[in-house]
Amino acid sequence: MENQNTDFVSSGKEIGEKKITPSLASGQESLKESRHDKMVGNVSMFIAKTFSGLNENALKYLLPTWMNAFTGVVLRLGFGSLFFWVLGWVRPNKTEKVTMRDRGLLLLTGIIAVFGYMYTLLIGLTYTTPISSSIFIALQATVVYIICLVLRTDRLSWGRLLGILLGIGGALICILTQKESEVAKDPFLGNMFCLASTFLFSAYLVIEKKFLKRLSNATVSKYTFSGGLLAGLVVVLITGKWFAPVISMNVFSAPFLVLAFVLLFPTSLSYLLTDIGLKKLPATVVALYSNWILIVAAIMSYILGQDKFSWWQIASVILIIGSVFLVESAEAKDHK
Repeated sequence: MENQNTDFVSSGKEIGEKKITPSLASGQESLKESRHDKMVGNVSMFIAKTFSGLNENALKYLLPTWMNAFTGVVLRLGFGSLFFWVLGWVRPNKTEKVTMRDRGLLLLTGIIAVFGYMYTLLIGLTYTTPISSSIFIALQATVVYIICLVLRTDRLSWGRLLGILLGIGGALICILTQKESEVAKDPFLGNMFCLASTFLFSAYLVIEKKFLKRLSNATVSKYTFSGGLLAGLVVVLITGKWFAPVISMNVFSAPFLVLAFVLLFPTSLSYLLTDIGLKKLPATVVALYSNWILIVAAIMSYILGQDKFSWWQIASVILIIGSVFLVESAEAKDHK
């Protein structure tokens, strides 16, 4: 009897182990996969936004001496479209199903959000400084939340409300206190365009996040960039405002090398890495990385002499970073 009981107990343990072990193993694998996804997403966003920060300084160098805003948009979107179409051809995703409705909505997103964002950003940088432009870019996390609130995909809380008010206060300080200088011909006009670009890019993040749940990075970006390119070409043809002496420069000249950097890194690789980040992280977390753009652009602007130190700018930066912190803290509590 003792042997039988022992056998029964041991067999019961084996059965229990067989039932429990696979579930524990799958849970551990899921946890590892989640951590890996977060790591990949965060590394992708860190690299992408480093390029984006340098992009502010590079574009300020090129505008308006070596190209105008219209030309800059067409060049960026043309190169980006080519990059993503080739990427889609080299690495096709045969399992995804792209409907005509998907293509139409992505093209429309490109026409409005991508073209609108790039154009307003380049116009803004023509009249203001890279640091001021980056201050508004840092508002993206707050603006993404406001969009989600309007779409009723998120709820209002006192922390978020205070964060929004701080963000608005920081933006107003930057808009109302910045004065004209050698590097900022019309800061008020430039800052207003930069504010518009922040809303357009934030909307782009929210829309693209939905498409990336079932479509590949290359598919989403090749259609949005193509839509933006179409809009840019139409605008240039109507206005006749094509100005790009940088194209005729020697390939080893500083303006041409700066343009090559803008086209390859901030335009193509940065958007590719941002898509990867959107697949792995929430849109609000992706928008949070806009703060790193501000830090990179500020450091490079002071080094290159593209801006001068201002206590008002520091106050604006503190308010906006505080705004993002409050919004993200409320977001983290909700997820918990």
